[in-house]
Amino acid sequence: MVKVRIPTVMRPLVEGASTIEADGETVREVLITISNDHPEFGPRILDDAGKVRRFVNVFVDDNDIRFEEGLETRVVDGQTLSILPAVAGGSGLEG
Repeated sequence: MVKVRIPTVMRPLVEGASTIEADGETVREVLITISNDHPEFGPRILDDAGKVRRFVNVFVDDNDIRFEEGLETRVVDGQTLSILPAVAGGSGLEG
């Protein structure tokens, strides 16, 4: 099992859980496992092409999957998958 940290803004999609344990050999499989149990979760993470949405960051332990094998990054029991929505905003100095 992989421990998946759910960001606050996505917790309503998974019955309020801050963490979920899920099976899978890759990041994609873990996300699909969660999506099967919580159908609204998947579309918030993956786009229609099955890729991680542009403003979502996914880490396995401390490694950003964008610099690994993407959704095909292998995971093993005991690892932690963290989902972090990107935060955007201005400096407040515009205008």
